[in-house]
Amino acid sequence: MMWELKSISFWRAVFAEFFATMLFVFFGLGFTMRWSPGPMNVLLVSLGFGFVLAALVQAVGHVSGAHLNPAVTFAYLLGAQLSIFRCVMYMIAQLLGAVAGAAVLYGVTPPSVRGNLGLNTLHAGVGLGQGTAVEIFLTLQFVLCIFATTDIRRNGFMGSAAIIIGFSLTVGHFFGLYYTGCGMNPARSFAPAILTRNFGNHWVFWVGPLIGGAIAALLYDFILFPRMRGLSERLAILKGAHPPEAEGQQEPRSEPIELKTQAL
Repeated sequence: MMWELKSISFWRAVFAEFFATMLFVFFGLGFTMRWSPGPMNVLLVSLGFGFVLAALVQAVGHVSGAHLNPAVTFAYLLGAQLSIFRCVMYMIAQLLGAVAGAAVLYGVTPPSVRGNLGLNTLHAGVGLGQGTAVEIFLTLQFVLCIFATTDIRRNGFMGSAAIIIGFSLTVGHFFGLYYTGCGMNPARSFAPAILTRNFGNHWVFWVGPLIGGAIAALLYDFILFPRMRGLSERLAILKGAHPPEAEGQQEPRSEPIELKTQAL
């Protein structure tokens, strides 16, 4: 923890999470605004969220890992790929960034168009349990995609991780918009809720994504592609006792190659 407090790169990463999440929420919620009567344009919203995430992953992935999502950060914590302190700071930065982005959008959008500011709501007939289950599955596939596409232990060229991750978010929106308005990100759900002061069933959009992210991390790290790590090493990482490898330094081939959360 002490080396992180004194590290400029750490605070740069925290700021990157704040700034990128602000842009993500500003543009993402902006796609949900209805400038003309009629149903929501699911294609526009789904592609919009996916495209803006892909752009931001490309922009700040090498700075902070471009989590932009408390569920993603929590998943990395369970995988012992970042410290508890970094996890907490990332989440705070993401929530503040999301509120800032939603507040700017609220200020620049006419009241007649603003509506509920893209607030996540369960579709009529979708129960709390059903909505939570949908959010779990949406976030599960999303976080699993992130872990898989950013794992440098994989061999061969896989294309752009940023684009693939953006497509994964788009897939979630294509499906989830009909059920829950597609949260998949507690920060994205928290921002419009706090600005509109509407927290009805808000817990669904925290519990579902956090559980989904946790399942994805455990599946990938312990079943699908296990990491050879002892308990003492994992605890040291969680405590922040291990600083990240120097940039550009390659690990010996005799040792297992670990996923770097600082670079997508």
